[in-house]
Amino acid sequence: MAGMPELLTLADGLRALLGDRASVAPAVRDHHSCGESYHTPAAPDIVVYPLTTEEVSAVVRLCDEHNTPIVPFGAGTSLEGQVLALRGGVSIDLTRMNQILRVSTDDLDATVQAGVTLRQLNRHLANTGMTFIVDPGSDATLGGMVATGASGTTTVRYGATRENVLGLTVVLPDGAIIRTGGRARKSSAGYDLTRLFVGSEGTLGVVTDVTVRLRPLPESVAAAVCSFPDVDAAVRVVIGTIQLAVPVARMELLDEVQMDAVNRYAKMAYPVQPHLFFEFHGLTEQDVAEQARSVETIAAEHGGSGFTWVTRLEDRTRLWKGRHDAYYAALAMRPGAKAWTTDVCVPISRLAECIGLAKRDLMASPLSGTLVGHVGDGNFHMLYLVDPENPEELAEARRLSERQARQAIALGGTCTGEHGIGIGKISLLEIEHGDAVAVMRAIKRAIDPKGLMNPGKIFAS
Repeated sequence: MAGMPELLTLADGLRALLGDRASVAPAVRDHHSCGESYHTPAAPDIVVYPLTTEEVSAVVRLCDEHNTPIVPFGAGTSLEGQVLALRGGVSIDLTRMNQILRVSTDDLDATVQAGVTLRQLNRHLANTGMTFIVDPGSDATLGGMVATGASGTTTVRYGATRENVLGLTVVLPDGAIIRTGGRARKSSAGYDLTRLFVGSEGTLGVVTDVTVRLRPLPESVAAAVCSFPDVDAAVRVVIGTIQLAVPVARMELLDEVQMDAVNRYAKMAYPVQPHLFFEFHGLTEQDVAEQARSVETIAAEHGGSGFTWVTRLEDRTRLWKGRHDAYYAALAMRPGAKAWTTDVCVPISRLAECIGLAKRDLMASPLSGTLVGHVGDGNFHMLYLVDPENPEELAEARRLSERQARQAIALGGTCTGEHGIGIGKISLLEIEHGDAVAVMRAIKRAIDPKGLMNPGKIFAS
């Protein structure tokens, strides 16, 4: 890491390159010291705002010359500390690289700069009949979604970011610019470098452009909700829906504690029981009606009640409000508390068992919390409410989170379905992948021999 004289020289070089788009202001550095997570903030020494891939390359070359760490920064919505500048250095804020470079209606793809947000892209596509379908639940940047391998509510039908990215422009740790993948729908040409960088959390390079797969907007959409006597019954409906190949677009689980919180926060009157929220996409109203009726039948077989499905936009919005308000409703259960949010993913057949273990652990804990799950792909989140100034509560949340991850791994799953490793799950990566982590480290050393790219993330050193 660069010493103070070298940092001063670097700051001068960055100001010469970018002018007032290179900042050492305390407020700017503080803003770039954290994401939306429980981790202790760590501020960079300098923050830069490039506008082009070439400017990113020039910044990275300067950092390489001065042996200074580099931390890519997008919307700051990451949940495992990916944007923390653990060793100081330069935070490269990509939010001003927000140009939509190309949209092809014929090929159903688009190329955007990394700072373009999900909502910005879909607003731009509003009159084209197309959409970028991956929905992580926040207005993340596309570069950030690539970095963390984001997914979310639509993954069950359309896949995660990994399945919806065709190619990337990446600035490597020495400043070299490479382009991976392409616009062809398949290729057998060499290593799949695109998939290597998706989910690499900024440890291998800085993503500056993203070419994404677009999807046609569904002609017809329906939404549904149903309550269940217990979580196990709800999960059996999930399994039955997947096994019968009903092409559900979204399938979200909220446990009884979360539903009680939603009722209080959003002034709703749902039964205080576990609920599944669904969305169905089809070419015709008949398509979505058939999907909804199929799921209604499965739900009835497992004790589901109050199955309601709607098609008008305003009705769908109202029905899904409970799911969309879940995070803030949970926080309102304990005013002043922060959310320690974790996620795991398991094979569908082990989902009920893994959820049951996590809920039993929470019931035996002094902490309170809720469960929300993208259960159609076996992914669920536990949200623990903690006083961030209370070391005992933070330690208990960490214990529960690690225990949940170990249980998921033991059931054939993963310690994180979508949040990534960051700094919070480094030890769990070793448990999950064993000797394969040595291969990951070798790749990291080969691409980033100085260890300047987002140091301290994914690996301990």
